[in-house]
Amino acid sequence: MAEAASPAPVWALTTGEAGAAGQAEGLAAAVGKRFEVKTVRLRRPWSWLPAHRQAPGLLQYGLADRIEPPWPELLITCGRRSASVSVAVRRASGGRCFTVHIQNPRVPLHHFDLVVPPRHDGVSGPNVVATRVALHRLTPEALAAAGEAWRSRFTDLNVAVLLGGRSRSHRFTPETLEALADGLARLEGPVAVTASRRTEPAVIAELKARLPEAWFWDGTGCNPYLGMLALARHIVVTEDSVSMTSEAVSTGKPVYAARMAGGNRRLARFQTALREEGILRPFEGRLAEWQYEPVNEVPRVAAELLRRMEAGSLQAERLRGE
Repeated sequence: MAEAASPAPVWALTTGEAGAAGQAEGLAAAVGKRFEVKTVRLRRPWSWLPAHRQAPGLLQYGLADRIEPPWPELLITCGRRSASVSVAVRRASGGRCFTVHIQNPRVPLHHFDLVVPPRHDGVSGPNVVATRVALHRLTPEALAAAGEAWRSRFTDLNVAVLLGGRSRSHRFTPETLEALADGLARLEGPVAVTASRRTEPAVIAELKARLPEAWFWDGTGCNPYLGMLALARHIVVTEDSVSMTSEAVSTGKPVYAARMAGGNRRLARFQTALREEGILRPFEGRLAEWQYEPVNEVPRVAAELLRRMEAGSLQAERLRGE
């Protein structure tokens, strides 16, 4: 009889949001150990309560699909609701599972071994490693492979346009959509546009009408997103998305933020910091060339995570020896 595979030493656990899953999986992959992706859904009343004030029995009764020991060496979570699971697993493991929470958990930070929030959240503490941009799954190797796969389609791509859409803080208005379309229409060279799930059909229809020479992904077949990032000389991304902006600036190429209506202070701080560092510029219908070191925080966070895990293991061994 074949032996059962040993459990993965690392879990990347979220409640399923694409952005959160990408961050947790990107960090888990960078750690360099075998990892397992887990998606959980909290039942009520556990989904209503803050992570550090949970009703008893979260792991036994509060999840639609239970998770059980043996607990991993490392648990990486991302997103507000997954923080509750992180706190519960840390308690259940007697502190032997090292827990890392990406984003601001909005509960006391001592409930986690490491917290990795974006710097625009203003969170600090001895167990905090703040990042300039969001974590993600992109690597130079993945971009290179995507470039080869899409090179025949995007032979001489000048501009990649990454569209977000309506959210609690941002939206397209006729004025902002017209400004984006006018600016793109003034550019020379091939333009390719890809939309997100939040992009409204009317926005895409208007841009198609205004940009008859541009190439639009219609949502069928393989997503060209990585190929566009790899092959475009310039990248325009709507200002509503921290994740798309973070992935764009990992290329080291000129990245422009396209204006949308609305906004909030957190995203404004994010955009402002990147502009002040010479990484990001507003899109005004003109292209320029500038250089900066590609921004990818995943390797730095992974290295710090492993350093702290090793330090904790050494301390535990010393205590056992006393």
